[in-house]
Formats: sequence, C-alpha cells, structure tokens
Amino acid sequence: MSGGRLRRLLFGSHHGIAGTVYGTIVVMGTLAAGSHASPDAWRLAVAVGGTVLVLWIAHVYSHGLAEAINIRSRLTGAELADVARRELPIPLAAVAPVAALLLGATDLLRESTAIWLAFGIGLATLFVQGLRYAGVEHLSRSARVVAVVVNVSLGLVIVGFEVALH
Repeated sequence: MSGGRLRRLLFGSHHGIAGTVYGTIVVMGTLAAGSHASPDAWRLAVAVGGTVLVLWIAHVYSHGLAEAINIRSRLTGAELADVARRELPIPLAAVAPVAALLLGATDLLRESTAIWLAFGIGLATLFVQGLRYAGVEHLSRSARVVAVVVNVSLGLVIVGFEVALH
C-alpha cells in the first residue's frame, strides 16, 4: 500500500472530513464507555468495530432515503453504492484504533497500552482533521489554531470522561 493510500486510510481525505471526525468520535466514545465496563482489548475491538459499522449502515440508509426523496425516485443499486462510498470515512476511522486494540488482544502490546494507543490515534486523527479543515478554509494562523484546538478538545473531553469513570 502506498504512503498516500495508507495516510488516507488512517486519517481520511479532504472529501470525507465529516465522516472521519464523526467516526473518530464514535470510536473514542465507544472506547471510553467500553474500557470502563470491561478493559478487555478483544471485546473493545469488537465493540468499536461493531458500533461503527452499525452507525455507518444507519448513515447509508438515512442518506439513501434522503437522496431518494430529493430525486423523487427509488435509488438504483449504483446510486446506493455511491452513498455507501461517500460515507466510508465513518468505518475507516475505526481501522487504526481497532488495529491497536487487536495488538493488545494478541498480547503484542499490553492491553492498557493498546487502549491508550487507540485513544491517541483518535486524538491524532482529530488533530489532522482540524489542520485539514483549516487548510481547506485558508484560515489565518490563529483561526487554524482554534480549529485544531476545538477538534482535539472534543477528543480530550471524551478521554477525560474515560479517566473520570475509572
């Protein structure tokens, strides 16, 4: 896999900022809730992956309904597949955190390290998406900092909830 493809897989593309941010927040929220209830890396990987997939399907379905209403016609398979592709950044946001959790599940990392690594990947993703948004909008340096801080702060609030629950 090329460096550009790997980077898009891990951090999304500028076309999918919303889905990448949404998917990352879902991942981090699921990690926060799940690591409190059961800090088992395997169960967390399944919970995170399953939650993100269910929400992706819900997004594809709801956006498909909206598009069908807008065009006043049932969507073809190709049109529904296009909706699914547009929403793909949601489940792709879970790939790297779930991979980190699987490293803990297979004892290549300590489970606690794998969980914190998954959180760190989420924070890094939010940081990158804040930068990406600021670049697309051609924001000033100070506005760029605000965009990144807001994005990362959301992730830190989720991590803070996780720490408070323990």
